[in-house]
Amino acid sequence: MEALKLKVKELIISSLNLEDVTPESIDDAAPLFQEGLGLDSIDALELAVAIERTFKVTIPDEAVGKQAFQSVNSLTAYVAENIKA
Repeated sequence: MEALKLKVKELIISSLNLEDVTPESIDDAAPLFQEGLGLDSIDALELAVAIERTFKVTIPDEAVGKQAFQSVNSLTAYVAENIKA
């Protein structure tokens, strides 16, 4: 799970072009939006596309997205549960 969490963090950084952010600097439990990483709705769309391309995991609607994008922990758990082997 830690390896997957690292891949998720790296994907967040690369797909959103977050300069001066390292995987180690992202708190696993911190919110991805607003006070956490400070992402916005455009970032959410870009990240959803990157997740689908990288892991073949779809985020079907806003309700699921709100749950999955709460933190790195929740996003990693969502990917792990829905990844196609």
